[in-house]
Amino acid sequence: MVKLRGWARELGFSQIAVADVDLSSAEPGLQAWLDAGHHGGMHYMAAHGMKRARPAELVPGTLRVITARMDYLPRGTAPGWQAVEWAGLGRPAQAQISLYARGRDYHKVLRNRLQKLAEKLEADVGPLGYRVFTDSAPVLEVELATRSGLGWRGKHTLTLHRDAGSMFFLGELFIDLALPLTDAVTAHCGECRACLDVCPTAAITAPYRVDARRCISYLTIEHDGPIPVELRPALGNRIYGCDDCQLACPWNKFAQPAVLADFDVRPGLAGTSIAELLAWDEAEFLRRTEGSAIRRIGFQRWRRNLAVAAGNALRQRDDPALRDALARAVQGADALVAEHVGWALSAPSSSTALSSAPPIVGAPA
Repeated sequence: MVKLRGWARELGFSQIAVADVDLSSAEPGLQAWLDAGHHGGMHYMAAHGMKRARPAELVPGTLRVITARMDYLPRGTAPGWQAVEWAGLGRPAQAQISLYARGRDYHKVLRNRLQKLAEKLEADVGPLGYRVFTDSAPVLEVELATRSGLGWRGKHTLTLHRDAGSMFFLGELFIDLALPLTDAVTAHCGECRACLDVCPTAAITAPYRVDARRCISYLTIEHDGPIPVELRPALGNRIYGCDDCQLACPWNKFAQPAVLADFDVRPGLAGTSIAELLAWDEAEFLRRTEGSAIRRIGFQRWRRNLAVAAGNALRQRDDPALRDALARAVQGADALVAEHVGWALSAPSSSTALSSAPPIVGAPA
């Protein structure tokens, strides 16, 4: 394990650990979550069923799972970064993109580096059966991370680490080699419920349970239909993902910057106005998001999300330039985007619009 950890560090991983493949005790909870419909429109989750909790069924011959985490805050991120993000959420005309998506697509980064880790291991031990995963198959990532000791499951369902918070990606390497298991760690959420209280849509319905149908990350990324009208105001200016539960988590004062340049912020993906992003045509969207996780939602969903954010901004302060940007964006738009633009433009266009943004729940006073 000493050599394996050294290779992992060289490849940019923050930590690796080893989990067993017996996740049978997690199956009842998974089934209950699916039965409640909390997976929303992610039908593949129901289709995969219990395969998510059975690594050796997913990849026959698997004896262990090497779990890995990689910090993703952009290099140079300074202490107090949460206050910067809260401030961004308090600027209605500014588009807010989840921190993890402002750089290179993490799927590509982790998958390539896990592959290199597997190759180093194979060169050392001989022929090895393995398969790499990064949020790309029916894998209980947080369960494996928790059992292997990468951290504990927070009440927001994300993995938490005492020295790194939750601002990291997870990846897995399924192997047919019986490496020694690493120990789990104790949980340290205690009575804290900051993540539950801050969630804009009350998607964290109870400790350790998220209803994806209400989650802003799900609605802006996974969901391909209209965003429910009753939830649109809660999206605020969030156009791709949501970090609120992580911003509110006390443990994220220990979050660490990435060591890789891959997660540096790309131009246009932080601090950019909604009107400016609405001005992108599809070619510009594809050029700007090449190699980014954002590209996978496609241009129409991107504009749908921008329209909701624009509508929320207009409901707080009228902005003729933003109305013009919406009017231009609707030209040639499909029915989905057109409906959301229509909703946005239905905002009052006089002094009845609020003169300033309401306070962001959970933000420091």
